[in-house]
Amino acid sequence: MDKTEEFIELFIDVWKNGISGINISEIIIALLIFFLFLFLRGLFAKFIIKRLEKYVSKTSNKFDNTLVESLKGPTKFFPIVIGFFVATSYVSLGDSTESFIDNANRTLITILIFWSLHQIIGPISVLIKTVEDLLSKDLLNWIIKAFKILILILGAAAVLELWGIKIGPIIAGLGLFGVAVALGAQDLFKNLISGILVLVEKRFKVGDWILVENIIEGVVEKIGFRSTVVRKFDKSVAVIPNFQFAENAVINISETTNWRINWIITLQYDTTVDQLKKIRDEIDKYITTSKDYKISENTTHAVRIDKFSDSSIDMYVRCFTNTDRWSEWLKVKERLAIAIKEIVERNKASFAFPSQSIYVEKK
Repeated sequence: MDKTEEFIELFIDVWKNGISGINISEIIIALLIFFLFLFLRGLFAKFIIKRLEKYVSKTSNKFDNTLVESLKGPTKFFPIVIGFFVATSYVSLGDSTESFIDNANRTLITILIFWSLHQIIGPISVLIKTVEDLLSKDLLNWIIKAFKILILILGAAAVLELWGIKIGPIIAGLGLFGVAVALGAQDLFKNLISGILVLVEKRFKVGDWILVENIIEGVVEKIGFRSTVVRKFDKSVAVIPNFQFAENAVINISETTNWRINWIITLQYDTTVDQLKKIRDEIDKYITTSKDYKISENTTHAVRIDKFSDSSIDMYVRCFTNTDRWSEWLKVKERLAIAIKEIVERNKASFAFPSQSIYVEKK
């Protein structure tokens, strides 16, 4: 019996002193409180957030939709922070343990604050629509990413400070490291600055068809910090450094208002003056009377005898189409080509082709 009583006394003593002087009863109750808040977190996510999503889905404003969606994570994390604080507040802590738990609570609150700030930047950018008009959608995305990274860095620095880790020496070390990296990564910064200039000047955006002579032609899929992804028309993907768009002329074909047709029609030298005049006038009439072409001061057309070439009389034809769609422009070109062929044949003239006459001198 003495051993039994001794064991019971030892068990009670361990139960009272527990871990680091904390009563095991308090630990169990604290864990129950924490698990209760975890359960409430599930209910909160299931009912409150779902109701909010259902409510904001009925509004036409995009801000509240994006705000609720972006704050899902911090909202679900909030009951955990409260639960840990209430659970640890119930437990009687020693001086050393109390300092650790206090830092843990402060860390969780700091993470919650900076996480919320990180998530709320996106909805704010949706709210300020004028910013997108002043800058561009791609540049605005860059700025949002930069702010998010900055918030993450500040949040990490705040957490490190809570645990007594001084960030001053770390920043100084990173500064020296940054100088070394900058010397070896000049091309990276060159491309970064070029990318910013491209976006600020609004040379192109995602979805635009661009042409850089002797470098790339295709549709822009992504504008990154260092490079731009362009989908070529053979469906292959090209990754082009941004400095190419800053140092070379970029033709944004998607911004074309009226596609141009610019041809030289070559006629044989035996074409008479009357035939030339009739062909010229009929082509001109076809262009001016057709709905396919834009005739204005800004889109002037021309059908004129241009010059006498080595083996042909050249007629210059220039006009602008009404359509700004490339596929429709091809159809308009085809119709014009057929019409010109019919006009030339109807006037009993012929197209010229490169030829040479050789005279053999008789001795």
